[in-house]
Amino acid sequence: MVQLTEVPDEHYDEKQQGPQEDDAYYTDTDSSITDDDASEASETSSVADLESESLYNRIVALKDIIPPGRRAQLSRSFNSTYGLVSSGLSFGGKTMWVLSTSALLLGVPYVLAWQEEQQVIEMEKEMQMQQNLNELITPGSKSSMAPPELPKR
Repeated sequence: MVQLTEVPDEHYDEKQQGPQEDDAYYTDTDSSITDDDASEASETSSVADLESESLYNRIVALKDIIPPGRRAQLSRSFNSTYGLVSSGLSFGGKTMWVLSTSALLLGVPYVLAWQEEQQVIEMEKEMQMQQNLNELITPGSKSSMAPPELPKR
């Protein structure tokens, strides 16, 4: 049969560093340090801690304050919002590209044709005004552009 023997480990017998249990409840009433001195010392140490702490460290520390379930919910809502905004901007950019290229390919030739049409109309009006002016200046002569009159029966 097997017999078990306990071997004591010296590592567990050593005392740990740090405050002792008895020291935690000890208060010194005859101490020369007053409460004001203690608060000033704690303020200077906390200011030094705040100066050495970066914004990243503060944000990482906030992670521990928020429960894991709430963090997962916030992460999902952020990711879905980011996805919606990203796809909306992508769709908007593609739409603007289609509209601008369509305007260039279809609109520019249309505007050029419309301008030519307006020039032709202006030239016709100008010619009509010249004919009217010629008829006023020479009332007895017939205009060469006027249709000939039909003989009466």
